[in-house]
Amino acid sequence: MQSINAHPAKCKESQKQVLMTNLANYFPITDPTLIFFVVLLIILFAPIIMGKLRIPHIIGMVLAGVAVGKYGFNILSRDDSFELFGKVGLYYIMFLASLEMDMEGVKRNSRRFGVFGLLTFAVPFILTYVASITILHYSTFASLLLGCIMASNTLIAYPIVGRYGLQKKPSVTLSVGSSMISLLVSLVVLAGVVASYGGETGVWFWLWFAGKFVLYCATLVIIIPRLTRCFLRRYSDAVMQFIFVMSMLFMSAVFSEAVGLEGIFGAFLSGLILNRFIPHVSPLMNRIEFIGNALFIPYFLIGVGMLINVRMLFAGGDIVLVMVLIVLFGTLGKALAAYVASFLFRLPLSSGNMMFGLTSAHAAGAIAMVMIGMKIEVAPGQSLVTDDMLNGVVMMILFTCIISTMMTEHAAQQIILRDKEMPDENDNKSHSEEKILIPMKYPEYAQRLVNVAMMMRNPKNTTGLVGLNVVYDDDDMRRNMEQGQQLLDRMVSYAASADMSMQTQVRVAANIANGIKHAFKEFRSTDILIGMHMHPEVSQKFWGAFHQSLFNGLNSQIIMARLNQPLSTIRRVQVAVPSRAQFEPGFYRWLERVCRMATNMECHTEFYGRDDVLPLIEQYIKNRHSEMRYSCTVMLHWSEMPQLASSVSNDHLFIIVTARKGTVSHKNALERLPDEIQNYFADRNIMIIFPDQHGDAMEEMTFAQPQHTEDQSAYESLSKWMKKNLMRK
Repeated sequence: MQSINAHPAKCKESQKQVLMTNLANYFPITDPTLIFFVVLLIILFAPIIMGKLRIPHIIGMVLAGVAVGKYGFNILSRDDSFELFGKVGLYYIMFLASLEMDMEGVKRNSRRFGVFGLLTFAVPFILTYVASITILHYSTFASLLLGCIMASNTLIAYPIVGRYGLQKKPSVTLSVGSSMISLLVSLVVLAGVVASYGGETGVWFWLWFAGKFVLYCATLVIIIPRLTRCFLRRYSDAVMQFIFVMSMLFMSAVFSEAVGLEGIFGAFLSGLILNRFIPHVSPLMNRIEFIGNALFIPYFLIGVGMLINVRMLFAGGDIVLVMVLIVLFGTLGKALAAYVASFLFRLPLSSGNMMFGLTSAHAAGAIAMVMIGMKIEVAPGQSLVTDDMLNGVVMMILFTCIISTMMTEHAAQQIILRDKEMPDENDNKSHSEEKILIPMKYPEYAQRLVNVAMMMRNPKNTTGLVGLNVVYDDDDMRRNMEQGQQLLDRMVSYAASADMSMQTQVRVAANIANGIKHAFKEFRSTDILIGMHMHPEVSQKFWGAFHQSLFNGLNSQIIMARLNQPLSTIRRVQVAVPSRAQFEPGFYRWLERVCRMATNMECHTEFYGRDDVLPLIEQYIKNRHSEMRYSCTVMLHWSEMPQLASSVSNDHLFIIVTARKGTVSHKNALERLPDEIQNYFADRNIMIIFPDQHGDAMEEMTFAQPQHTEDQSAYESLSKWMKKNLMRK
């Protein structure tokens, strides 16, 4: 009986072995078409996975390459396509890095940029070089290579600056300009290292190298601008312009290699020269970025990942020591340079933190330089860059990106709170610039909206209201325009009774939201006050037909109100404030509007928020609205919102300060806001405020830009699943 039972088990085991053997025969994939298809799938799906894991895009592509390479699951063979696309991608990275530099800003502040650029290059370069020689016992050339890698930096954390609206701060502009200088000097030093490797390094060699270098740079500076002007004037075809730019890029790379420099230096220099001929916001720039981000750069990064031997992480060796030392000394060097520069330029400590945060990350330049080092052979079959060094550099990139992101976020918050200026009571200019746009459609709600606007306006400003009626461009356009004008005329009369003048406009638009946006810009309004959707026969969606398009299309303050009764009958105002709201540029603007309204209504106002934002609200009210009756209650988490519903009566006004996606104070919990209002505040007086917010800014370095960002990380999803399932048990 035992032999009979054992026989099927042996058969199953042998079948599994045969199946695994058969599958192994298909890998690694060698067919070029299939390889290209798999790479495209990686480029398509890797950003989604990495967005969930909150891993930087550039590292995510490298890790994807590790997974499919021979040291991972051995899915793809590293064929000639990786060599071709890899080299193009390498040049593309350096080209974009220089093409997107703010050259005009560098020219305006050349002295400061020069000082900080040389500091942020020299300090980490020296520290890393000394540590490599003395502790790691690397050769001189390998130590110089590591020094160049750590001396350069990539502005990975720049999008954080954009979300906080700090692009024009001195610490930020200094960091952007110095990044170009440090990368340029690193490439020059690297070019000298590569040129001198294995040859004579006497005085005559360096004189000859310097002569070739100057002649090469001068030739490109003379030739490329003349060719570019001539071509762009004569030809406007999009494809021809793109091909011309690519030709200049690779011509520079070819000439660079011809004089003994590395091709990446030529690519970088060509970008600097073409910088002023290709505006940052132009169709040509969009095409250049698109092609690079869609194909060449991801292909290159995947190819880099396929060279990395992750097994060495578990095989002992010096990889951990290499990573720790270069992260430690390189990051320490960047920190010292940042704080010394901030001291020399008499900038506050928070500015030094920002300079350190922005300049401490390494990505594209580091990968480019380490790939150059892999081409240098110290012995037959042995490159200058060892496996330990390659793996250590990749891990270093991951850690420095994390350090840079955290430090920049912290510094941005410090600067916001440091430079936050409360509106001046006697600032006539700010008063005159206040202008509230009131889109009106339904007569039964128009008067209540005007009442809200009059209570929110500055009492010293009698011309700050604009009434708007937008009608569709259809067969009923004429009739609707007449009705709209009649409604606006009534509201003008109503405002006049309170000694307020109101500008009005009836406009025709194919899209209501776009009509409101255009009117907002034409009148140079500061706020939009609009009624919240209450007509289910028009649209079943909570936000109405166009509300979502409106607040996603404008970064200015938008106030939505649903008032079931006159403001004069409301007894209490309750305001829910999200965390990090104090870092938004419109923080004091919405607070001022709420305080004015609550003071005019003469009712008690209660603020709900975290203990870091409530003191700022209290300070503002004491300084500007001391007569106002208010209280503050700590609300630790936005999930407490449904609990507040029990304290909100029919004669209360519940105000919710929310945020747009991609902004500083946005959180996933805000996505549930429509459902929560419908479930818990269906018959209540509601006001929703979208403050002035900067939103997502264009990346300074597009090759570091994530193609996809998930609203919820995998870690948050796992946490929710554990709470949901384990707590029940």
